[in-house]
Amino acid sequence: MKRFNKHQYAAMRKRGLTAAVAVAAALGSCIAAADTTVRVLRVEISDVEKQYYDDIIAEYEAQNPDVTIEFEYIANEAYKTRLPTLLQSGQRPDIFYSWGGEGLRDQVEAGFVRDLTEEMQDGWQDIYPESAVRAFTLDERVYGAPLYATVVGFWVNTELTEQAGVDIEAIETWEELEQAVVALRESGITPAVVGGQDGWPMHFYWGYLATRLAGGDGIEAAKTGGNGGFSGESFVRAGELLQSFVELNPFQSGFMGTSYERASAMFGDGEAALHLMGDWDYIPSKERSMSGEGVPDENLEFIPFPAVEGGAGNEHSFGGMNGFAVTRDASDEAVDFLRFLLNAENQRKAASLGIFVPVAEGSEEELDTPYARRVAEILDESTFHQVFLDQALGTSVGATVNDISGDLAQGVITPEDAAAQVEEAWQFR
Repeated sequence: MKRFNKHQYAAMRKRGLTAAVAVAAALGSCIAAADTTVRVLRVEISDVEKQYYDDIIAEYEAQNPDVTIEFEYIANEAYKTRLPTLLQSGQRPDIFYSWGGEGLRDQVEAGFVRDLTEEMQDGWQDIYPESAVRAFTLDERVYGAPLYATVVGFWVNTELTEQAGVDIEAIETWEELEQAVVALRESGITPAVVGGQDGWPMHFYWGYLATRLAGGDGIEAAKTGGNGGFSGESFVRAGELLQSFVELNPFQSGFMGTSYERASAMFGDGEAALHLMGDWDYIPSKERSMSGEGVPDENLEFIPFPAVEGGAGNEHSFGGMNGFAVTRDASDEAVDFLRFLLNAENQRKAASLGIFVPVAEGSEEELDTPYARRVAEILDESTFHQVFLDQALGTSVGATVNDISGDLAQGVITPEDAAAQVEEAWQFR
């Protein structure tokens, strides 16, 4: 039997420990790989859409057993305030919902977002129209991927409008909308609901009026000080029209204390004839109603925001080009899942379920509801799609836009002062 002296034994023991550490490290690496978790942060959505994501997750995890996907949902208004904090913390998500625009630019410049340009050029972006990818492109670099386009318009309860003798097909101008409001109020029907408490639903009125008046080119020019910047005539006029509209008493009692979710439920319960809201509200409004059924489909219509006399943007649409971005330190698995989530097949599934109007080429052929098809028509007829101003202008300016919209509706600020506040916020953003 061979014997070893103490020096030989020590050397062997050292080699053994080194090998053991290497094996442990290798095992640890395998365990880490098996535990890859991709966290996705999303604005609160309907149960139908949540099930849609759950089905996609199940399929992806079956194909990738070493990856776990976790979705977290946060209410719209809370999402906007919590996201900046989460991105700066150790609890940042791997993928987060984004409206693009200046808000995304802020996040990119702060170093929170992963550049997806190379991955997108590998055939990924080819399934989307150029305009959709452009919403997530900054300085020729791509920082997100599009999920769907949204359009803001008036949801209409036709049973109520017919009771008041209002022909919704004849509402093509702002003056005709005002006449409809008067007729509804005289018939004892609340003309419209709005979630004024949350700011952004009221901004739909001011933002759409500004888009109608200034047009997309005018809004872009305002960013560089053209035509008086955001203090210019178009933005002042938008405030004047909003205040004149509010003088007609179009909204429910206590509208500034009503949340978006409550307003959505009120419309679903038949408490008002109109609801200026995005096309996404079709399912949520039904789910939030007391019956769970909402306005019956045979009594439901979706119509475009009316034209404004002399406006440069009367052929423009207003809404979102929504999608997802990936955080800077996220794993490659996060990028792989996002590509799977937004592929053409999964977007066609969303279209067939009527959840939203996807942007992937060909997915519109699967749209099943007349409302979704109407949204697709509005987008197709639009010469320019203006992203929500509270998103397109960035987080800080967007907050000001939401604030002045509510202040205008309450009559506590003049249209001139409102426009000046937006201009000041833009200059000091």
